Amino acid sequence: MTERKPATGLARLTRLERRSEHVIARRHFAARMGLALLMWAGLSCFGLAIGMTGYAYFEGMGFIDSFVNAAMILSGMGVFDQLKYQSGKIFAGFYALLSGLIILIATTFVLAPIFHRILHRFHVETGREGRD
Repeated sequence: MTERKPATGLARLTRLERRSEHVIARRHFAARMGLALLMWAGLSCFGLAIGMTGYAYFEGMGFIDSFVNAAMILSGMGVFDQLKYQSGKIFAGFYALLSGLIILIATTFVLAPIFHRILHRFHVETGREGRD
């Protein structure tokens, strides 16, 4: 097995430990979770901006109305206002599909470090050594 060089900076937060390595300290895990939440928030804001732009362009909605509609679809609640144009309805359908992917990816950002820590801690506690 080859040894990896110690990670520094942002790589230290994003690189997960191997089986042969110890579980990271709680403060490093908290920083990793902070980064995961930041990535979740960034992806959600990016998805919200896409929806707001689309509703403003295809339906001619104002800032508040496009925000409400984009936020409702992104959160999985559905369309808030009745859509008037065919192009807006087509956009809403594709945006709903994109929103499902955004929710799935953003949830993975947050849950992956948690599941990895739980499984890694279980593996370390069993004392089993395995191949990478």
